[in-house]
Formats: sequence, C-alpha cells, structure tokens
Amino acid sequence: MPEGDTVYRTARRLRDALEGRVLTATDFRVPAYATVDLSGQRVDEVVSRGKHLLIRTGDATIHSHLKMEGSWEVYPPDARWRHPAYQARAVLRTADATAVGFLLGLLEVIPRDREDDAVGYLGPDLLGADWDADEAVRRLAAHPDQAIAVALLDQRNLAGIGNEYANELCFLRGMLPTRPVAQADLPAAVDLAHRLLMANRERSRRVTTGDTRRGRTSWVYGRAGEPCRRCGTRIRRSSLGRTELEERVTYFCPHCQT
Repeated sequence: MPEGDTVYRTARRLRDALEGRVLTATDFRVPAYATVDLSGQRVDEVVSRGKHLLIRTGDATIHSHLKMEGSWEVYPPDARWRHPAYQARAVLRTADATAVGFLLGLLEVIPRDREDDAVGYLGPDLLGADWDADEAVRRLAAHPDQAIAVALLDQRNLAGIGNEYANELCFLRGMLPTRPVAQADLPAAVDLAHRLLMANRERSRRVTTGDTRRGRTSWVYGRAGEPCRRCGTRIRRSSLGRTELEERVTYFCPHCQT
C-alpha cells in the first residue's frame, strides 16, 4: 500500500530519470488534461510531499497521488510496459527514458505558483527536509476527542502516514486505535512515526518489527486471527471513523493495547 515511504522512493526514481532532462513528449490520459502538451519543457524538480508527488517543469506542476493502486514506473524509451496501456494515466518521455503513471488516483497539471492550492493544507512532511515534530504534535492535540488512529491518518496533521503505519504505531505505543488523542503521548507517537518512516524510506519492503523475513515484517497490520507476536492473543480486526470517508480498517491486540 503506498504510504509516505513508497512515495519518497517513487520521487527518487522519477528524479533520477527526469530531473534536468527535456520532455520530448507528454500524454495525459485524463479528459481534463488530454490537450496539455509539455514537450520541450525541462523537468526542474521532482519532490514528494507526504503521499503526493510534484513534478515541476517550466511554469507547470504535474501533481499526482497514488491512492490505493497507483504507481509510477520508469522504462527505457522502447521497452515494453509491465502493465496494460489502458491503465496508463500519464506518459512522460525524454530522450533516455519513459515515465508512466499507472492507475493514478489523482492526476492534474496546475500552474506551479498554484501548488499551495493542491498541497498547502498538508501538515509537516515526515520525510521532508522541513519536518517539524512540534507542529505535528500541535496539530494532533487540536483534536483531543478524536480517535488516535484517525488523527494520525489525517494528512492535515502530519503527512505520510497511511493505514499500515497507523496500526503499527498504535501497537508499538500500546494504544488501541480508538484511544482519544487527549490520552495519547503525542510527542512519543510522533517521534516513533518519524523514525519508522525514516528507517523504511530506502527499503523495498516495509518493516516495523525489525525482522525482514517474509511474513514477519509487521506486528498487527493484516494479521487478523493470527497470534500476537508478543503475547499470543489473537489479533482482532475492526473499523473506526464516524463517516464513510473516515472509516478505516484497524488491527490490534486486545491484550497489548489499551
């Protein structure tokens, strides 16, 4: 599942392939931007912002979000794509490479000076050079009655945590996902979130247990019905959130988390 670490690595791959190169052709396969042509423009910068990607070229920014199933892949110019062409939402070509965005949950081409309209609402970026832990704590604390897992997932509080990290963080801090924010040790949770994403930003497989063996990389996420790695109690699966948009699947150990 794409979370902040996945998007960070994606930005690095796109940066290596595109940054400083001139686009020889572009193809945006969404109706609103189908006529946009950025060929001849130089790619100045590729950056990640939480779970968002920004490709800056000329006066424009290509803004995308992977959502649940999206990906950006880089190929040699004439190579066969690993996914069917009908799944492509954006194709960016240079003399040396082709970058293809497949099944992107969000794709738009916006004026570069309007980036704040797209991502200005985001909280501090856990993998950003300007990471601000105190600001993240302040934003979380502003919602004292909210369930801690919902607050951690809210990208307005801090940017980069998805459902897997939220569940794993709650386990590691001994908190039920439903614990109110006011009863959580926010500085400790924020610090752990930062350390986990930093540790995983260069890994192809996300690890929160310290054990890189297949099937041993997570504590609770996706492990409903399996024994807790600490106490042996069966991991439970539930959901939280008061609206459909908020609703998230949660995994927790009823013995280790309170």
